[in-house]
Amino acid sequence: MSEAKYKRVLLKLSGEALAGEKKTGVDVETVGKICDKIKEIVEMGVQVGIVVGGGNFWRGRNGHQMERTTADYMGMLATAMNALALQDALEARGIYSRVQTAIEMREIAEPFIQRKAEKHLQKGRVVIFAGGSGHPYFTTDTAAVLRATEIKADIILLGKAIDAVYSADPNIDPNAKRYEDISYLQVLQEDLKVMDSTATAMCRDNNMPLLVFGIADPENIVRAIKGEKIGTIVR
Repeated sequence: MSEAKYKRVLLKLSGEALAGEKKTGVDVETVGKICDKIKEIVEMGVQVGIVVGGGNFWRGRNGHQMERTTADYMGMLATAMNALALQDALEARGIYSRVQTAIEMREIAEPFIQRKAEKHLQKGRVVIFAGGSGHPYFTTDTAAVLRATEIKADIILLGKAIDAVYSADPNIDPNAKRYEDISYLQVLQEDLKVMDSTATAMCRDNNMPLLVFGIADPENIVRAIKGEKIGTIVR
């Protein structure tokens, strides 16, 4: 098996990635395929942290008639449901994992503690970070950058429905330019919607590289770890 290019990574998965073609809820088969590939990279010796979104259950913008804080906390609870689904699928495959949440849920998960997360990673356990940052008004993209920085990840692997960064939505504009390599400054200046602007600025300020790739084919997770040329590198 090819040698891993990275020692420690933060994998960011959207909630929608876990829903598969159902578009909502958790599709067990889809989650299983993703976890098969996570198992493969763990067995390559890669330390894996995961931040998962909650959009397959709830998105803060769905609660536009609600007070924003309430809607955002509901989204954080949705991420915990997805984290438990990932943990169950990983452990069914013999991969030890821990769920850590930004909001305490002691009966089902550990509270996030940076040093404890690092110890789990060093022991080969996958750490799944749920609850976003624990604060409203921040997205799970921002939480992913925060956790990646805290655990000193080599790179953030951002699995999206689209396979790279484009100058426009390629599903709408057939002339959209596909980028193989781009700077965070250009992403911000051109408002390319890779992540929200807060997350993008945090990546830039902390010199955290980001690989954007298509998660529809979970094999891309392994390709990314091997350093194959896929998606777009943002640095």
